[in-house]
Amino acid sequence: MVLSLHAVSPQKGLAWVRQAFVVFFRRPLAFTVLFALFLFGGTLVAGLVPIVGRVLALMAVPLLSLGFMIATRAALQDKPVHPGQLFEALRGGDAARRRSLIVLCVVYGVLTLLIMTIWGWIDGGRFDRWQELMSSRDAKPEEIDALLADDRLLGGIVVFLGLGSLLSIPFWHAPALVYWGSQGAAQALFSSTLALWRTRGAFLVYMVAWTAVVMLFGLLAATIFGLLGLRTMIPVAALPAGLMFSTAFYVSLYFVFVDTFGAPD
Repeated sequence: MVLSLHAVSPQKGLAWVRQAFVVFFRRPLAFTVLFALFLFGGTLVAGLVPIVGRVLALMAVPLLSLGFMIATRAALQDKPVHPGQLFEALRGGDAARRRSLIVLCVVYGVLTLLIMTIWGWIDGGRFDRWQELMSSRDAKPEEIDALLADDRLLGGIVVFLGLGSLLSIPFWHAPALVYWGSQGAAQALFSSTLALWRTRGAFLVYMVAWTAVVMLFGLLAATIFGLLGLRTMIPVAALPAGLMFSTAFYVSLYFVFVDTFGAPD
């Protein structure tokens, strides 16, 4: 397909979130299974082969975003959504596109691992310890408070989120630009970066909208379970809600791409 960078109004950021939930609820089980299988497969591979498996799981993330775009397009055309769409891009198309996708996956995996290594060096294991304490019933409040007051914990999180956000910019549209636009890996990374800069107003609204959705759910859940005296059920409700929001987020990627570059042929 011939791609052209479109002008996108800031209001589109809200439309992307709304469209994501509309399409998600057309195939809620299928989309959720798609995302859950990816998580399960990545966790399994990382567990079986600790170092190499972890890198492979990180390398597959660009395929996840592209697979969800393909699945979302299928749902809009009233076609089935199935796990095979996660790797459809590697099965079809020409060899040049497959090579470019593999290059994107390798670069993304290596850079993400580098970011996680830097995070671990700054953090010194404090985030992992905080997670252990939060999931333990025998955790001492003073130890949790001490960890939260530790500058290395906050510094590691800030560095991880900052570097992770910078990394996501060139890779946001890159897999779809390779698959549907037949661009090379380097060109796709540049085009994605340029597109996000040109549509930065819509992206700001888009990210704020997703943050508001998650925070609103957390507030409602805390209020409802608090009134019912069931505060211990909040983490139980958070798990399926997190899965739903994560899945709907990946569904939204197709609408971001279409409004930015046009619908695939």
